[in-house]
Amino acid sequence: MTRASLNKKPAEVASMFDEVAERYDLTNDVLSLGQDRIWRKEVARAVDACPAQKILDLAAGTATSSQPFARAGAYVVPCDFSIGMLRVGKQRHPWMPFTAGDGMNLPFRDDVFDTVTISFGLRNIQDTDAALRELHRVTKPGGQVVICEFSHPTWAPFRTVYLEYLMRALPPVATAVSSNPDAYVYLAESIRDWPDQPALASRLQRAGWSKVAWRNLTGGVVALHRGTKPR
Repeated sequence: MTRASLNKKPAEVASMFDEVAERYDLTNDVLSLGQDRIWRKEVARAVDACPAQKILDLAAGTATSSQPFARAGAYVVPCDFSIGMLRVGKQRHPWMPFTAGDGMNLPFRDDVFDTVTISFGLRNIQDTDAALRELHRVTKPGGQVVICEFSHPTWAPFRTVYLEYLMRALPPVATAVSSNPDAYVYLAESIRDWPDQPALASRLQRAGWSKVAWRNLTGGVVALHRGTKPR
């Protein structure tokens, strides 16, 4: 299997990420023209981790996204359903409590985490609404969710250029830098078909989150959604 379908069967998607694990972070840096570093800094600001907090970083991959939280003194659990990603992450950060888990059925008790966060992984989970409910379940009352995900550019001319880049330029670039370029064709298609900012906000609210809001990054290429679990 080289490319997951948009049905997002968990085994297919996990296998796809297993294959790209070794060079995943490098490939993302190249394909985003370095913007991924800026986006992750914005996630860190939104999470605002501090000592003694418990943070779940879902779809953490190799735990690059988890590092700012750990440096702030929080207890962070990197969780992913790709064993290949977890193995690479454990080699790089052996002290971290990497955990294998499916976003639709998380291996944690109710009301455990102060913050749950997921960056560029929600659209790869087969049932988005089930994942949002699971994140809600494992969050303490009064805790927050922070979601960083590709979205829809707000300026129509830029949106057209962006979609052209995704579908035409991204696959050749991925061929040059990735061990599995077909995986990035799937990723481009999944970005194109993902709900826009208000639609994702509505799904968060239906899953039980309150005070839902979002902020656009890079003109809406990425959106940062936040919500709170009612006390």
